[in-house]
Amino acid sequence: MQPYIKDATADTPQVKLDAENGIFEFSKMSLPEDAVEFYTPIINWLSEYAKNPKSKTEFLMKLEYFNTASSKQLIQMLLVLQEIATQNEVIVKWYYKDIDEDLQALGEEYSQIINVPFELIETK
Repeated sequence: MQPYIKDATADTPQVKLDAENGIFEFSKMSLPEDAVEFYTPIINWLSEYAKNPKSKTEFLMKLEYFNTASSKQLIQMLLVLQEIATQNEVIVKWYYKDIDEDLQALGEEYSQIINVPFELIETK
C-alpha cells in the first residue's frame, strides 16, 4: 500500500499515513472548508489498510486545533481503528500542550467513546 502524505496548509493538517510501518500522524491545524471532502480519501485509505493491517498500528494525533467538522471526521477514523483493534494492537497517542485543557479534555472524551487504548501525552 502506498503511503498517503499531505503537507499542511493554513486550513488543513499535515497527514502521514505509513502502512508499511503502521504509523499514522496528523499535525498542525484542521479547519478545512469542506471536512468531508478533505477527510474522505483518508478514511477510505484507512479502511483499505484495515483489510490487512500491521500487527501494531500507532495513530499519532498532534493537532493543535480542529473544528467541529473535523471532529466528526476524526470520530470516523477512530471507528476504523476500533475495527482494527478487534484483531490487532492499536494505540492512539494524543498529544496536547500543557496549557490546552480543551484538547486534553477532548482526548479524554474520545478515549471513553472509542474502544482503543489512548495515551495522553502532555507537551510544552
